[in-house]
Amino acid sequence: MTTEEIKYLPKDYKSDQYVRWCPGCGDHAVLNCLHKAMAEIGVAPSNMAVISGIGCSSRLPYYMNTYGFHTIHGRGAAIATGVKTARPDLSVWLITGDGDCLAIGGNHFIHAVRRNVDLNIILFNNKIYGLTKGQYSPTTDRGFVTKSSPFGTVEDPFIPAELALGARGNFFARAIDVDLKNTTDILEASARHKGCSVTEVLVNCVIFNDGIHKAITDKAVRAERTVMLRHGEKMLFGANQEKGIVLEGLKLKAVTIGEEGYTLDDILVHDAHEKDNTLHMMLAMMSGDMPLALGVIRDVEAPVYDECVHAQIEEVQAKSKVKNLNDLLMSGEVWEIK
Repeated sequence: MTTEEIKYLPKDYKSDQYVRWCPGCGDHAVLNCLHKAMAEIGVAPSNMAVISGIGCSSRLPYYMNTYGFHTIHGRGAAIATGVKTARPDLSVWLITGDGDCLAIGGNHFIHAVRRNVDLNIILFNNKIYGLTKGQYSPTTDRGFVTKSSPFGTVEDPFIPAELALGARGNFFARAIDVDLKNTTDILEASARHKGCSVTEVLVNCVIFNDGIHKAITDKAVRAERTVMLRHGEKMLFGANQEKGIVLEGLKLKAVTIGEEGYTLDDILVHDAHEKDNTLHMMLAMMSGDMPLALGVIRDVEAPVYDECVHAQIEEVQAKSKVKNLNDLLMSGEVWEIK
């Protein structure tokens, strides 16, 4: 007797709840990509848990036909860590925003990354607090005018990639909300990575920060202003893939093939699996005259927290007469009351 493999469709992961995001919000696109990625992964909805904190993006668990938990501000990573450690068989996703994750939740975020808990973290970055009506967030650019910085911010922002890699992260990817195909592929890669994966998605807030990523996401400029990194492939970009990234000395440089003596052979090949994160950090931090790096920037194997915890428990249990809590409670002097 054979058991037929169940093939899941994106609709199998959709709940019956009305999606309460503003029309045109980039969050809609990410939700759509997540449904598609989950179907490709093929894990049953009953074996998934979607955790969130507070914010516009954190409404997402309501729109999933999976287990879910809408927790409290900034504490999603802590709750998700507990879920994964208690139930390592579940595919656990953490949905968070730039404010929820990097302000009040910053401490929990960096330690989830450092511990390498097997979580799939999707960080929605619109560089603003949208749910509370337009205050600046930890990723808002210096000098930007918001409701809580009417004369411009006087702070430098976090760059999520720098924070994640600085916390010894082993998987970091970046996507944009208007590129559904690549975002779906990136989320699928995130799920297949064993350990903590962080995917930053640049999303647009049409109400309080409309067009914040326009300089890179508009179709007219996207090919020139972004480079899609794929493991084992040349770092090429441009409308005709005529440009690329080279390493000169200790710095990356964008060049045009055929100019200044540069050939295709000079263009770097992306190695997402390199354990040394030096080049990954340089790629993730490109800005200004350099294209913004998209795709899976780093994907490295490392010991996984929840697996190590359970391996340690099994090792200790094998050497001890006390196998569980009941054994411990009954190991001393006990008596029965009748």
